[in-house]
Amino acid sequence: MKELFKPTRLPMSTSTGLFLVRLIAGLAFMYHGYGKIQNPMGWMGPDATIPGVFQLLAALAEFGGGLAWIVGFLTPLASLGIAITMGVAIYFHAAILGDPFVASAAGSGSYEPALLYLSIAFLFLFAGPGKFSLDRLIFGEKN
Repeated sequence: MKELFKPTRLPMSTSTGLFLVRLIAGLAFMYHGYGKIQNPMGWMGPDATIPGVFQLLAALAEFGGGLAWIVGFLTPLASLGIAITMGVAIYFHAAILGDPFVASAAGSGSYEPALLYLSIAFLFLFAGPGKFSLDRLIFGEKN
């Protein structure tokens, strides 16, 4: 199990880039998840068709996953949670709401941001968090 969280040994420049993406995307996710974590089982409102437990999982994935990305802790697990949450968001916006890929007017919906965040989650799933992470300090590096 420990091997799952061991980052791959990467060059300093790659690790720096991964750290910057982790920091920026992690802060954005914490911002998106903050309001949801205030009412974790009801942030979608009383008429929501999504059960409260799934709303809780999404709130935890966004806020907790964002925090985990920032510090690089359990990065694959956080990335998996965020990827699943963004996959659901893409499906919801594209298939259920019929939103376009890019919003056609200010304030209208699109699934572009969710697809971008899904791509970032895949980046961390495949590349790992890099040298500047708690994962590296705790679990070491793969050779």
